[in-house]
Amino acid sequence: MVKKRNIQAAACLLTACMLLCGCGEKDGSILIGNMATQNVEDRDMGNPELEGSGEKNTAVQSGQAEEGQNTEPRENTIRVYVCGAVINPGVVEIPEGSRAEDALTAAGGFASEAGREAVNLAEWVKDGQMLYFPTEGEARERRAQEADAAAGLVNINTADAAALCTLPGVGESRAADIIAYREANGGFESCEDIMKVTGIKDAMYQKIKDRITVR
Repeated sequence: MVKKRNIQAAACLLTACMLLCGCGEKDGSILIGNMATQNVEDRDMGNPELEGSGEKNTAVQSGQAEEGQNTEPRENTIRVYVCGAVINPGVVEIPEGSRAEDALTAAGGFASEAGREAVNLAEWVKDGQMLYFPTEGEARERRAQEADAAAGLVNINTADAAALCTLPGVGESRAADIIAYREANGGFESCEDIMKVTGIKDAMYQKIKDRITVR
C-alpha cells in the first residue's frame, strides 16, 4: 500500500513539474516555455512583423538594383554651331570626341551648292565651335586668295586697306581711293583698271603690276 502511494505521489509530482515548466507537444515538437510556443505560432500562423521584414528587405534589394541601373555613366555631349551651305544650319548636339563629319550629319548634310571639299571632315570639333561650310563659289574664291597670298599678290578687288598699303607707293589715302572705286563700280575687271583711280598713273602701275591681281 505504501509503495502504491509513493508511486502515485511521484506521478503527481512529475505531472506538476510538467505543468509548471509548460512542457507540451505541438506538431511533433517538444516545446519548453512561452518563447518556444511563440516561435512556433509565429512560424505556423505567420507573424506580420516577420513578413513585413522580409518584404522590406526585398524592397531594399530591389531599390539598390534599380539605383545601380540608374548610375550607369551617361555619354557626354557638346554643342556646335553648323552654318553655311548645309540643309539645316543651326546649333547641333553631338557626342564629345566627334568630328566635323558628325556635325555635318547632325545638320542634315551638304546643301546642293556646297563646296564639298572645302572643309576637312576628319577634323576634331569641340564644344562651342562654329563650323562654316562654304558654297562652291566661296570655296573657289578662298583657294584663289590663298594662292595669291602664297605668291605674294594683292587682290585689288578684295584686299583691305592694310593689304593695299603693302603695295609700293600706296598709302592710307590711296588705299581708301581704291576701295571707294571698286565699291562704286563693282570692282576691277583687269589689273590695268587700277589706273582709273585718281592719282594712279602708268608710272605707278608699272611698279605694282607684278604685285596685284583681280581674280
